[in-house]
Amino acid sequence: MNRVAAIVPAFNEEPTIAKVVAVLRSSSLVDEVIVVSDGSTDGTSAAASAAGATVYDLERKGGKGNAMLHALTRTDAQVILFCDADLKGFTLDHVGRLLEPVLNGGRVMNVGLRDRGTIINRFSQFLPLIGGERAILRRIVEAVPPQYLSGFMVESALNYYCRYRRMPYGSVLLRGLSIRRKYEKVGWKEGLKQYRRMITQVVKAMLLVRWAHLWGKF
Repeated sequence: MNRVAAIVPAFNEEPTIAKVVAVLRSSSLVDEVIVVSDGSTDGTSAAASAAGATVYDLERKGGKGNAMLHALTRTDAQVILFCDADLKGFTLDHVGRLLEPVLNGGRVMNVGLRDRGTIINRFSQFLPLIGGERAILRRIVEAVPPQYLSGFMVESALNYYCRYRRMPYGSVLLRGLSIRRKYEKVGWKEGLKQYRRMITQVVKAMLLVRWAHLWGKF
């Protein structure tokens, strides 16, 4: 059976990281849990380590994609479960629902949809799959050119790689799962700035990948 590594990129997520790690560590499907503290200045690393994760500290913040790739070099697992560090309501059932379609060979990538309420949940399957919770075969991540895996571009790049090659991938609703919002962490003003940066990177990724595909470079 393929080994599974859970990779959690984290920047100043001390309030939630321990619970995320604890759930991953308690899953019989997960063989190792790796947390990459992406230049954190709070107690993220200590909390993750105390919860049982293998922790790597990056001195400077390099962005989500960089942290994910750094963790990938620290494991030989062939199945990767990426999870955000700011999850709330994360459970063992969520871990299983994410991993099982990949472990049984039905999908090369399976993306978790967070619970946003009945109305939004109905439409979320038609929206871009930008959620941070995704189980994926290692070879898929390694096949994507690294320049498309920086910052928040990583999710869009993985989606389009699978789509353009007609690989089987999909999503699953993770009921009860939410996140600690940016405004809860840094206030409304800075939170809005961070949301704008994130949306800009996601849109940029969509455009760059499509353009590269037209020119045969993706």
